[in-house]
Amino acid sequence: MQSTICDLLDWLLASLPILAVLVLMLRFRWGGAKAGTVGWLVALLVAALRFGAGWQVLACAQLKGLLLALFVLYIVWAALLFYHVTDEAGALETIGAGLPRLTPDRGLQALLLAWVFGAFLQGVSGFGVPVAVVAPLLVGLGFPPLAAVVISSVGHSWAVTFGSLGSSFYALIGATGRSGDELAPWCAVMLGLACLGCGAGTLWAAGGRRTLRAGLAPLLIVGPVMAGVQFLVVTHGLWAIGGMMAGLVGLAVGVTWARGRARGSVGRPRPTTGDMPLGWALFPYALLVTIVLAAHLLPPVRGLLGQVVVRVQFPELTTARGWVTPAGEGRTISVFGHAGALLTYASLVTYALFHRQGRYAPGVVQRIARGVVRRAVRSSLGIAAMVGMAMTMEHAGMTHLLADGIARVAGPAFPLAAPFIGALGAFMTGSNTNSNVVFGGLQQHVATLIGVSPLVILAAQTAGGAIGSLFAPAKIIVGCSTVGLGGQEGSVLRAAMRYGLAIVASLALATGV
Repeated sequence: MQSTICDLLDWLLASLPILAVLVLMLRFRWGGAKAGTVGWLVALLVAALRFGAGWQVLACAQLKGLLLALFVLYIVWAALLFYHVTDEAGALETIGAGLPRLTPDRGLQALLLAWVFGAFLQGVSGFGVPVAVVAPLLVGLGFPPLAAVVISSVGHSWAVTFGSLGSSFYALIGATGRSGDELAPWCAVMLGLACLGCGAGTLWAAGGRRTLRAGLAPLLIVGPVMAGVQFLVVTHGLWAIGGMMAGLVGLAVGVTWARGRARGSVGRPRPTTGDMPLGWALFPYALLVTIVLAAHLLPPVRGLLGQVVVRVQFPELTTARGWVTPAGEGRTISVFGHAGALLTYASLVTYALFHRQGRYAPGVVQRIARGVVRRAVRSSLGIAAMVGMAMTMEHAGMTHLLADGIARVAGPAFPLAAPFIGALGAFMTGSNTNSNVVFGGLQQHVATLIGVSPLVILAAQTAGGAIGSLFAPAKIIVGCSTVGLGGQEGSVLRAAMRYGLAIVASLALATGV
């Protein structure tokens, strides 16, 4: 009896950091940075006082966490730099403003803007940008503001894992120790299902059942194309451009479909907004694809960029209670070959070209810097804190203990819960990246304990996290602020959550099969 009580106490204490983050974010509306910091401190205290993690164990856990955080944040900061460099030149305005002219059909407009263009935006930026850009465009087309935020939130979310230049996927790799090559196919299949679910949700939010029926043809043509392109790209090791390439090809197919449907009833769409031709608007993304392909597929380029690598070797670590972390390397960082570095190269070339063409207004460097810092600092602090918490729990044996308890309770039914756990992580932290960091290792442990493929469970984790991010309060607030719905976030959240949970439920069924 006493042993059972001690085991239960251990399990509750091991879950305390995660519970602290949940309560602070959901009940007290704290941001990810503040709540994550508290969770991190709680993890350090519990690990030291209850689970016997000495100073060496804790110090090594923090250093490993720092390496993983830097690995992810390198992409986050560089992706935001790339976004602001292209946006300040008017490239995104040119692409986004031309799409509505292709068709008067409301459902097809919603699909092209929120589902396809939103996925493309997620591929090259993320961090709430698709909602912030697409929602005002939908309002300008006559959609009610609440519907516009919901449509834009639902539409892009399937592209989150391989969007933001793969930051969420890289976080999953770092948190679980799995290789990207073995994770990518399963993640792509699960996200392909999510792609169709998000497309259907976009149509329903745009006009209900009738709009869904009318839009089934483009949904079933463009959806498999985008899912298939993403699968092909990421299974060839190009994880950083999976979402972007899927969105680009989806745009091409969607525009072709819309033009074919118009058949002269709508004037030929103008390919420019202002004075930027569409070709120049797409140039930065073609450049980025070229750089990424060269870095991955050309051995001389790959060798040149991979000459400077940050590596730290860690010793075997043992807690006072006997939990052993084997010796090995922490997360390695290729300084010049990392996805963040490739983004930076594309940003610098794009800036130089557009600056020479005179497409930037005075003071652009300061605006770009302010935009990057404003968006990146808070999310960076949140990611760093969540990573520190997750690494501390892992090295103290707390993650394994939680996994063991969940495995005993859920048993064979656990796969049904896996996508919901991912969605919960994204909802509470506002980020699929953070969800993968906090719950990726836990989900892998549980899958191993109950004899289920960890790859399937991890795919469900990140797919659920991608969809869960669509109703994360942080993203809802961003969307509402762009269409004048300040103070009405609760109504938007409830509406978005209905669509998100329905899609996550379908992923749960697919995982459990």
